[in-house]
Amino acid sequence: MNKQNLQTLFRYNQWANKKIFTAASNLTSDQFISPGNFPHGGLRSTLTHTLFAEWIWRKRWEGVSPTTRIKPEEFNTFESLKTRWLEEEKELMEFVDEVTDEKLNSVFQYTSTEGVKYENILWESMAHVVNHGTQHRTEAATMLTDFGHSPGDIDMILFLRKKI
Repeated sequence: MNKQNLQTLFRYNQWANKKIFTAASNLTSDQFISPGNFPHGGLRSTLTHTLFAEWIWRKRWEGVSPTTRIKPEEFNTFESLKTRWLEEEKELMEFVDEVTDEKLNSVFQYTSTEGVKYENILWESMAHVVNHGTQHRTEAATMLTDFGHSPGDIDMILFLRKKI
């Protein structure tokens, strides 16, 4: 994997997240915080989990192993979650844009929030973050559609067609 390929993946990630944010901005407060039957609960919980994953992996790539999690209760409104996410997205994209091909193929070490030590190749964990986001965006898209606010298609091929 090279830097250009990862930049494309992360730009897709941004594009797809934006589609989710646009649809979610139409929800009522009650819809945003309502519980759900998905693995991480409702929309607020699912989006918070996805934000947490992007944040913690970026921190790990930078050599920090956080021991705390971002929690849904930190976001009483969709706008507060979106604001925090856009701050994280900026830092994440700075990391993506600054990483080198050499660094992408290197091993990094980190400790999980449970205290378990791991090591991975950087590009593999970066690809994981985008794939992980895809899973949870799909869950979010289902919830949004059920609320009558579908984000539309979020397929990567559509992003690639628009990009060209």
